[in-house]
Amino acid sequence: MNLSTPFIHRPVATTLLTVAIALAGIIGFLVLPVAALPEIDYPTIAISATLPGASPEIMASSVATPLERQFGRIAGITEMSSSSYLGSTSITLQFDLNRNIDGAARDVQAAINAARSYLPANLPTNPTYKKVNPADLPIVQIALTSQIYDRGRLYDAASTIMQQKLSQIAGVGQVSVGGSSLPAVRVDINPTQLNSYGLGLQDVKNMLAQQNSNVPKGQIWDDGTTADILANDQLLKADYYRPLIVGYHNGAAIKLSDIANVQDSVEDIRAAGFFDGKPCVTLQIFRQPNANIISTTNRIQDALPSLKASVPAGIDMVVTGTRAATILTSSARW
Repeated sequence: MNLSTPFIHRPVATTLLTVAIALAGIIGFLVLPVAALPEIDYPTIAISATLPGASPEIMASSVATPLERQFGRIAGITEMSSSSYLGSTSITLQFDLNRNIDGAARDVQAAINAARSYLPANLPTNPTYKKVNPADLPIVQIALTSQIYDRGRLYDAASTIMQQKLSQIAGVGQVSVGGSSLPAVRVDINPTQLNSYGLGLQDVKNMLAQQNSNVPKGQIWDDGTTADILANDQLLKADYYRPLIVGYHNGAAIKLSDIANVQDSVEDIRAAGFFDGKPCVTLQIFRQPNANIISTTNRIQDALPSLKASVPAGIDMVVTGTRAATILTSSARW
């Protein structure tokens, strides 16, 4: 008796078994996930820090170096690289394949906290990290344009509304906003005029810091009631800055508008994006490790109508590119 004997004696059972195996193969083929490349994701964490106006040399020495010293103490790092640009620094940490990415993220956060005292005091925000492979291309790219709003308002809507909502979608690892920066008031000082009044740049800096200080104002109370004195000292428009007094010269008050050109602008005037010849703000969406590109893209596409409704009506939203289209086109040829 050999292996084929039972199948020869039972032709009906053999036929049914063959059909069942064929059907299982067909069903398994139809539900196979589709991706451009095999799913091999190294545990990688990208850290970013910003300091508007700082040169690449300052970013490398005062921001990247203290962080790298702390990251070097984390176990399981196989590669660490950093790049410093005008006003920003990015550090990439790659771990062993057997290193748990969640545990590595906790170690990275602890290292950032330990390095905070060595970072510049005027760093606007703490360094942030993302569990995403920097070598991976964005799966969806979205452009925001408007005939009404400027780049600052577009960036504000993208970073405060759309970025958060997109990050909550399953499979999305990182949402990067580019093409501009947050709205800000720019003070372009005329050094000749400033010197003629006997003032220095430090005088202007101290005045601006004092005018934007958010400190308690005090209390008013009587025998039975206590009331807090609250006031918002944050100046958000150029018109509020122009009449500020910087100092005095020959008994006359020197206003900020006398020595500087004050205008509403953005934090970084050198960041700009264009789509179809019009100014735009871009959103680049990256997937999480092991997340399927097509499934994640479909969830993003389904969320676009609600995203459109959450931003001002004067903002137009256009999907400029998606990796799912190329993957589906390639798979259709087979």
